[in-house]
Amino acid sequence: MRQTVLTVVISFAAGLAAVAFLFLINLIFARSYLAFAARSKGYFAAASLIMIVTTSLLVGVLMKFFGAEAAGSGIPQVKSAFWKELGWLRLRTVVIKFIGGILSIGGGQSLGREGPSVYLGAGTASNLAGALGVSRRERRGPAIVGASAGLAAAFNTPLAAVTFAIEEVAGDLNSRFLGRVVLGSVIGALVVYGILGRQPAFSLPDVDKVSWLHYAVVPVVAFFAAGSGALFQRMTLQLRRRVSRQGRMPGWLMPLCGGLITWIIGVTLFWTTGKVGVFGLGYQDLSSALNNAFDWRVAGVLVMGKLAATAASYGFGGIGGIFAPSLFLGGMSGYFLGGLAGIWLPLTPADRIVLSAVGMSACLGAIVRAPLTSMLIVFEMTHQFALVPGLLLGTFISQIVARLNGPLNFYDALLVQDGHELHKVRPPLDLHSWQNLPVAALANPRPVLLTSLEPERLKVAISDHPYAYFPVVIEGRLIGVAGRREILTALSAGTAPELHPAVTCHAEQTIREVGNQFIASPANIVVVVDPQSNAVTGIVTLHDLLRAQAAIES
Repeated sequence: MRQTVLTVVISFAAGLAAVAFLFLINLIFARSYLAFAARSKGYFAAASLIMIVTTSLLVGVLMKFFGAEAAGSGIPQVKSAFWKELGWLRLRTVVIKFIGGILSIGGGQSLGREGPSVYLGAGTASNLAGALGVSRRERRGPAIVGASAGLAAAFNTPLAAVTFAIEEVAGDLNSRFLGRVVLGSVIGALVVYGILGRQPAFSLPDVDKVSWLHYAVVPVVAFFAAGSGALFQRMTLQLRRRVSRQGRMPGWLMPLCGGLITWIIGVTLFWTTGKVGVFGLGYQDLSSALNNAFDWRVAGVLVMGKLAATAASYGFGGIGGIFAPSLFLGGMSGYFLGGLAGIWLPLTPADRIVLSAVGMSACLGAIVRAPLTSMLIVFEMTHQFALVPGLLLGTFISQIVARLNGPLNFYDALLVQDGHELHKVRPPLDLHSWQNLPVAALANPRPVLLTSLEPERLKVAISDHPYAYFPVVIEGRLIGVAGRREILTALSAGTAPELHPAVTCHAEQTIREVGNQFIASPANIVVVVDPQSNAVTGIVTLHDLLRAQAAIES
């Protein structure tokens, strides 16, 4: 009973945070860009430039002084917190994500509100649960419940929120948190229903006169939209890597760079097409496309503009997600190809709506690789049953394209790029069996090793990886463990870092046996070595033991 009450309370709070986020973004965007668009083209250009420069600078300053980790969508950080921090998220980052996200998205950056809403929901629930007496090691449940409540409130899509939390965050459709996630999603949906109403995110005419001809175009749309998503992922990751490695421009100016690129593209397209969809969420133009309200040729131009603007906004460190841009890219791709195919095929207006919806699902599915979520989210956002067959086919094709694009979805690729190794531990459900597991079940099999103590190699290691300690292997021999603090001290002094002695174990030793060895390790890590060759095969940290044990007890 106590757990149920706690779930209701934290879900309500998470839903409120997401609804407030949504409301303020829409309010700022409506009072700025939509109002500017009603004036002359010159007025729009000048006013939008002042708006995006001001908000981008404010976002950069916020992150510089209060938390650079607030950049991006927040979903990779939620996944990392769920698996590596037992569900704990820093309250300060939650606050900066809320304020910075409103400024960034409402201020015109080409980003989405849904990823930050997941982070806000998870962070609000995690911290509120802590205030109500839940220990830090038991926050996984509140975090994933809050994430589902936040997404349900952001999109008005409770079913998709459940599947996303289970598919993407937990990664297990049989998760023990499923019941609480369902309840949290329902509460989040009730919050948005009660405050903003039950209307879907996009208003469509009834899709009832659908011809069979559109199924000939569905695979083309799905491949094109999914390919756009794959291209977006590659562009954004490459730009983000280059930005992170450049040392000439201070980090707080980076969001401004993304904002200026977005402004150039957005103003150019506004002057030529009259559309403002490159700025912010783009839902106004996407709704128009879903209602066949403008020329299909314009949609093709908007796809190219939105793709470049979103890659720049995200790659340069703006605060916002990729759900809304993904839906925009996919929806406009479907609308464009539907109009193009209509030159040769007698497609109905309803057919073109279905093709737009298929594109939305395929593009999102190719990026996040959560097929159930990408299909359900479009269905729930439109409330149209006639879309389902096309969505199923499009989702299937999108997963083929996604696998051809590489092994990782966008969020996991971001974590790998930042030097994280998501080592997911699912131990047996009883403590005795867990203690008798071999340590290989918990060890990170791909540790980051230092093979040289040259200053340049040390700088690369601490820049590319967030870890506190690194095993040092010189000429194939383990000589110690280098701490991050000691490396930074040595770099500033121009000396070699002082090494901690390496405590080792073998992969077949039990967790119970290795647990005692942490007492002898000043670095709180034990290095796993091969008993024959003494080669390093993995590392185990004290945190690995704690979070695995917490997974049993939660």
